[in-house]
Amino acid sequence: MTRLTTIVLALAASPAFAATGPFFSLRNTDFVVSIAFLVFIGILLYFKVPSRITGMLDARAVQIKADLEEARALRDEAKALLASYERKQKEVKEQSDRIVAGARAEAESAALQAKADMQNAIARRLAAAEEQIQAAENSAVRAVREEAISVAVAAAGAVLAKQMTAENAQASIDAAIKQVDAKLH
Repeated sequence: MTRLTTIVLALAASPAFAATGPFFSLRNTDFVVSIAFLVFIGILLYFKVPSRITGMLDARAVQIKADLEEARALRDEAKALLASYERKQKEVKEQSDRIVAGARAEAESAALQAKADMQNAIARRLAAAEEQIQAAENSAVRAVREEAISVAVAAAGAVLAKQMTAENAQASIDAAIKQVDAKLH
């Protein structure tokens, strides 16, 4: 029971039961609050606060719309710039691929040319070596012939010196003079 009385007393002390008497009395808090609220709304309407708020909200909406349009324009510009850079990157990649392919082709061509030049140089050196060998052989053969001739002349001179008498020497000289005389005239 004590609980029930506490609950009833708590409800009786609430603000809803504070207004007693007629509604249109200044002692009724509900009426005073309603009058104050209507006066507050009237003051707001007198100073045109709703139109100012509406104007501020409209200006804010216009500013937001302008910001959104600027953001769209910037986004479109960024997309165009990105597409341009991607195109340029693709062109640069294609150009670099062409340059690398050209460099490879030139390197392969240079390698083939160097190989051919090396083979030609080897062939020339072999030919020069063979010529030098042939010249050395010819020089050796000539040296051997000259040595054989000088040995033969010396041997013939020795033989002739043993067989030659004064009469034979004079006759041989006379014959040589006649032979030279016949060839010169």
